[in-house]
Amino acid sequence: MDGRPLIGVSTYLEAGTRWGVWELEAALLPAAYPRLVQRAGGLACMLPPDDPSLAAAAVARLDGLVVAGGPDVDPVHYGADRDPRTGPPAPARDVWELALIHAALASGTPLLGICRGMQLLNVALGGTLVQHLEGHAEVVGAFGTHPVKPVPGTLYASLAPEGVSVPTYHHQSVSRLGRDLVPSAYAEDGTVEALELPAGWVLGVQWHPEMGEELRVMEGLVRAAG
Repeated sequence: MDGRPLIGVSTYLEAGTRWGVWELEAALLPAAYPRLVQRAGGLACMLPPDDPSLAAAAVARLDGLVVAGGPDVDPVHYGADRDPRTGPPAPARDVWELALIHAALASGTPLLGICRGMQLLNVALGGTLVQHLEGHAEVVGAFGTHPVKPVPGTLYASLAPEGVSVPTYHHQSVSRLGRDLVPSAYAEDGTVEALELPAGWVLGVQWHPEMGEELRVMEGLVRAAG
């Protein structure tokens, strides 16, 4: 049997998606996500929104979990009023991915949150978000880059001790940290760019590793999942 770890990646659920002659609701995932899993030595599978009561059963069949980037988290999940600049809610995805995160934490399944996934990890553990941040999505629909500085002694620093320049596109960020989470990388403006739990393999990164050539974060997840 192939020994590659099975890595589940959460997906969008979008109405009015067009391909060929069809215009239908579709479960979507940018191809860069499964390609990153594959390049790092894992076997990727998609996890479209489902009944949140099934999240534990889904995670039990996985070796690792990636919560992908996407729309803004509904501020109702962290007890805040909606800022006018916060994007439209994605309720089915919010509750499904929060359930996946809780299931992964309960089972000790290695977990990587990417952009929105990092924000949801923070919210799942009782943290809050800054609903609008300038300078991290300078051109609509285009990824920028900026350096991140790892915090010595953290999981992220063990993967990339010298720091790297990362692909970035977000306008929200971590405000109050969730329970037991610690920052593991910062941007030059002080924005938390990575956070993690000290126990197990649980890491969130605010940037988009799937849009670059840097494999070390995903390779770390795949090794832990193996």
